[in-house]
Amino acid sequence: MTNDAGEELGEYLQGFTKILDEAVTTGRRLTRDELESRRALGLLAAESGQPLRPLLLAHLTAARSVRPGGVDSVLAAVEQAVDAFMYGYERAQRLAVRQEEAARREFIDDLLYGRSDLGRLSQRAVRFGLVLTHAHAVAVTRGPDAYDDTHPVTRQLDGALVARFGERSILLTTKDGLLICIAPGDQQDVLAYFAKQAHAATDGGCTAIGRAHPGPGGVVHSYEEALNALELAERMHLDEPVLHAADLLVYPVLTRDREAMADLVRSTLGPMQQARGGAGPLLDTLGAYFDAGCIAAEAARRLSLSVRALTYRLERIHRLTGHNPADPQHRYTLQTAVIGARLLRWPEQEL
Repeated sequence: MTNDAGEELGEYLQGFTKILDEAVTTGRRLTRDELESRRALGLLAAESGQPLRPLLLAHLTAARSVRPGGVDSVLAAVEQAVDAFMYGYERAQRLAVRQEEAARREFIDDLLYGRSDLGRLSQRAVRFGLVLTHAHAVAVTRGPDAYDDTHPVTRQLDGALVARFGERSILLTTKDGLLICIAPGDQQDVLAYFAKQAHAATDGGCTAIGRAHPGPGGVVHSYEEALNALELAERMHLDEPVLHAADLLVYPVLTRDREAMADLVRSTLGPMQQARGGAGPLLDTLGAYFDAGCIAAEAARRLSLSVRALTYRLERIHRLTGHNPADPQHRYTLQTAVIGARLLRWPEQEL
């Protein structure tokens, strides 16, 4: 190391050689005050952004100027001093990491809830690799576990995204136990890859992808769409591994007039409550029948019933409701009512 470099780092070695001289001469260990002074300088060096390697070399170079003594005593003193210096340096790094994590979490909360001034939010976003003046889309995954930023699955997905796409403007995070990926709106391949990797890493978790929206408020808009899509998937018993909010727009439309939809469910499906066991089994039968494309054999397989048993249930539904599931003219009314029942959580909740 050059003399110039040593002089530049001199402030971080203040008193180092004097401490070594006294320790080597007397054969004593470093005092508490001496160790604390090394820790303080290590913390100062880290806070100043000094790289560690030159600092360690500077200490070793300075140790060579210490008056002759036993090798063991010199090494023992150097070891104590450098260890204390490293303790302070690493403590500063840990504090910096915690501060960075806190700042990142605050930014994520503000970004996903839209609570901050949009101009200031855009400025803060640059620090985390996002340019909020562009359009962004958000993918949200729900798995069997609650995930946070330190969860092995989160680290696995982060590594996979970096390995595949490098340092693109991608942000992977977590919120309320969900995995969240934010990407530029014109990079749908990123979200598709995230969804595939998340499905595997979470042992079958479901991912919903919101539409791309421009501007600082675009992220929260897309995030809310993805959350709503996950909720719809649960209500509608959708088992696809990947859901696109754009493909589910019909459901919010159907429930926009909630009272009208509730009236349709009550008038069309309400009579099924007279059946033994209530309306639930017959509603599940209709749902499976429509999901199977009105193919009785496939619907029976999904319900673990015989075709004969399924046919009996469909006939029972016809008698109770006056609507024949096999009749194309009746089918639309029944299917819309079934969708409404799922969305409104009927018959579990009264309408």
